[in-house]
Amino acid sequence: MDTYVASSSREHWIRTDGPVTLIGEKINPTGRKRLAQALRDRDLGYVRQLARQQAAAGADLLDVNVGVPDVDDVALLPEVVREVAAEVDLPLCIDSANPAALAAALPVAPGKPLVNSVNGKKASLESILPLVKDRGAAVIGLTMDEDGIPGTPEARVAIAERIAERAVQIGIPLEDVVIDPLVLTVGADDQAGRVTLRTIELVRERLGVNVNLGATNISFGLPERHVINQAFLALSIRAGASCVITDVASLGLSIRAVELLLGRDEYAGRYLSLYRLQQKIRA
Repeated sequence: MDTYVASSSREHWIRTDGPVTLIGEKINPTGRKRLAQALRDRDLGYVRQLARQQAAAGADLLDVNVGVPDVDDVALLPEVVREVAAEVDLPLCIDSANPAALAAALPVAPGKPLVNSVNGKKASLESILPLVKDRGAAVIGLTMDEDGIPGTPEARVAIAERIAERAVQIGIPLEDVVIDPLVLTVGADDQAGRVTLRTIELVRERLGVNVNLGATNISFGLPERHVINQAFLALSIRAGASCVITDVASLGLSIRAVELLLGRDEYAGRYLSLYRLQQKIRA
């Protein structure tokens, strides 16, 4: 199944049969003090710099999030979306749980954006999905609801099915729904990785849609996070993940290596292409 997104002049398809779509994660202030302060100060030059760096590293899309305490995201999110879209010609993943901020940002996003995100809560379904439908966007659905994040794959898939069903009911094509099975740290729960991997498999079996991951959450609080992240990405791609929000400069080449080893990259074409691209920015 293919999920189509676009910028003003560039098209991209998130595909269940690959290659894995790389969404640059850097324009998100969570855990990034410098970006958080830049957003408070309206220092959008730093935001533009992050956009350029991720595009140069090989990102397919860019995530845009302005969720900083005491910042008016309804005013700031569309401003940042405009700046990023003017700086790089990549499709955008507009990242906010605030319907008002999304309503302000979606009209200024070029092409066909991806919305991050809706979840299984009634309030989220009723406020976010109509915005997605009216804009003709695609959307990421998180497998959580009023009771939080379920501890079993079956319960998470049930939420995914609820999101997909509601989206289709109001006129959003199923292929425009990308499910995020959610990743919790194995530092707090040693079964967290297994649950997410099985959820990926079940979503692919039952819904057939694309699956997105914020993969680096898996290693939070543990040493040598990069090692854990690489291992988890390999397992996730094998299970059926087709889209990841990640540090493309750090993990993009590892993702392309996984595809190569799974026999999904003829003559190592994508691996070598990304390698050469990243060598240029390191030169």
